[in-house]
Amino acid sequence: MPVRAASRSIFHFPLLLLASIFPFVAGKKTSSALGSSSAVEDYLERILELINSKGYARVVDIAAGLKISQASVTNMVQRLDAEGLLKYEKYRGLALTTAGEKLARNITHRHHLLTDFLKLLGLDDQVIYHDVEGMEHHISPPTLRAIEALTSQLQRQPALLIKVRKQIGAS
Repeated sequence: MPVRAASRSIFHFPLLLLASIFPFVAGKKTSSALGSSSAVEDYLERILELINSKGYARVVDIAAGLKISQASVTNMVQRLDAEGLLKYEKYRGLALTTAGEKLARNITHRHHLLTDFLKLLGLDDQVIYHDVEGMEHHISPPTLRAIEALTSQLQRQPALLIKVRKQIGAS
């Protein structure tokens, strides 16, 4: 199935590039040369979190945050560097490229949007964490846009939100 490069989505990222990195954008969830797109997204999300909180990201910090070995992180970081999503210098750390940062921000936005939506519905924090970690890698742009619109409407219509919460048994 061809991917339209000019198509715009909530992600504001060229779909052609995304499709080459994350084949599920074109309609199928598969592995790429980088490994699973879920893993790539987790790395980029964690790297951006570290840069935003500490000002830098190191392999040791990424490994601790993702609870995986430093060797595994080094391998993935080298592949992300080869794909142009970050710049990595051994023993010096790493920095996201413009493309890597843009993609990481979109991943983070998606994560926050799903979290906000489920919190709005009054779900338990542990349930939200578990569900968002599962959903964020498998949700399509049209579904994400629908959740964003629904979240916006529920925030503007407290009476409707109360009805929905009652119907699902949330507080």
